[in-house]
Amino acid sequence: MIIGIILLVVLLAIVVVLFIGPYNKLVGLRNKLQEAWRQVDVELNRRYDLIPSLVETVKGYAAYERTTLADVIALRNQARTLDTSGAPSAERVAVESQLSGAVGTIIATAEAYPELKADAGFRQLVGELSQTEDRIANSRRYYNAVVGDYNTKVESFPSNIVAGMFHFTQASYFQVDDPTMRANPDVDFSELGTRGNTQQTPGPVQQQEPGAIAQGQQNQAPGFQPPAQQYPRAPQPQQYPRGPGFQPPAQQ
Repeated sequence: MIIGIILLVVLLAIVVVLFIGPYNKLVGLRNKLQEAWRQVDVELNRRYDLIPSLVETVKGYAAYERTTLADVIALRNQARTLDTSGAPSAERVAVESQLSGAVGTIIATAEAYPELKADAGFRQLVGELSQTEDRIANSRRYYNAVVGDYNTKVESFPSNIVAGMFHFTQASYFQVDDPTMRANPDVDFSELGTRGNTQQTPGPVQQQEPGAIAQGQQNQAPGFQPPAQQYPRAPQPQQYPRGPGFQPPAQQ
């Protein structure tokens, strides 16, 4: 009887360790994941609300940018239709990445229009968008951290057994990838090198002071004298013989 009770307690403990504990942990992380995504979604929707006003402000100055402005509105509408309250899909992430790049292009357009840069409404919109982008970035970092914890739990033993039984699947990270921000600048050093070498003598050996070359050649064969026209040598007073009563010649 006592042995049966002990076995039952041990069995219950195994069930708790292998199933109930991991299940509760997975549920908690999934709820935390959805809450973190809702914070990101709030900021994304705020950006959706600001974009039409930005487009209308820019449209009055940048008439030839109509195609870019239309593309931004199309991306904004597409992203809004993909709005979810759970987690971002791969399609949503791709559209948001394109939208971030398009909004950045519109703001950069202001550099070509001094009147647009001076517009008070434009400056206010850019400031609000900049603050919104900062909040999106902060919310995205927190969401991705929760995704990492959740995915680790889904893959780890023994919680991966519970995840498979109750259909806990891995979550997607929300990474906004703007290729223009990560592209390496195309720098051409050929012209710089040409300008820097215009005053140099061609060849691998650089010119040195005449005295340095003459001194470096003292170990040449006996009787060697460097060409006078290339390396003129000044008179050397120490070459005069010295003896008792010696007086150097008067300076000419």
